[in-house]
Amino acid sequence: MKIEQADETGTPRRQGAAAAMPRHVAVIMDGNGRWATRRGLPRAVGHREGAKAVRRVVESARRRGIATLTLFAFSAENWRRPAAEVAALMSLFETFLVREARRCAENDILLRVIGRRNRLGAPLVRAIDAAEALTAGGTAMDLRIAVDYSGRDAILSAVALLPHGLPPTRQDLLAALGRARCGGAPDVDLLVRTGGEHRISDFLLWESAYAEVYFSDRLWPDVADSDLAEALSWFSGRQRRFGGLPSIPARSARSSGDSREEPVHAA
Repeated sequence: MKIEQADETGTPRRQGAAAAMPRHVAVIMDGNGRWATRRGLPRAVGHREGAKAVRRVVESARRRGIATLTLFAFSAENWRRPAAEVAALMSLFETFLVREARRCAENDILLRVIGRRNRLGAPLVRAIDAAEALTAGGTAMDLRIAVDYSGRDAILSAVALLPHGLPPTRQDLLAALGRARCGGAPDVDLLVRTGGEHRISDFLLWESAYAEVYFSDRLWPDVADSDLAEALSWFSGRQRRFGGLPSIPARSARSSGDSREEPVHAA
């Protein structure tokens, strides 16, 4: 199915005003297991329903003109879960990639998987390679799925790729994260976590240095287009000053003289 992009997805605003549409949205998809448990269902059912929410959010982000969407699907620490649950998740990832890669290609979406691959099964790695090859020409949105991902490990992997000699810059490390298939540019503008927890759980640590962080009590399988719209509306009211100050209108001239105070601009 072709996804139609909405008109007027966001108009850039002047510096110091409310934030415009985020270029990079990252989502910690939390709550699948609790969603199932509250209904007396196996946790695997919650994960399958969570996959349906992924499709809804990807379609919504594509329509709204979000350039990069990164979804946290499986952390490096999630290997500690019961073996049966991990196996079910890996099977679900493979099925998802096979099914959704064609939809992404039809809608000009570049799909990439970030994180380690040396602990994934060979069938899943083949599915990742095939999905990335099929969608390699996508330019409308960059969809990144984080699997066996750790923000700390990502930074270590990137550091190992930095050239020796001159001290690296921040941009050097951001580029190295991309080469390590662990994330990279652009920086995250809006980080969303569902499920009611208030932590970032080792996700995109470098890229999220100045991200606006939005927490939702909604369990991931229940997330819909309206939830993304609410998060984007919240973001649009934020003033992103990056350590500076918002723009302040110049004061009118005092009656005793012509001196004026110049406006202060964010750095």
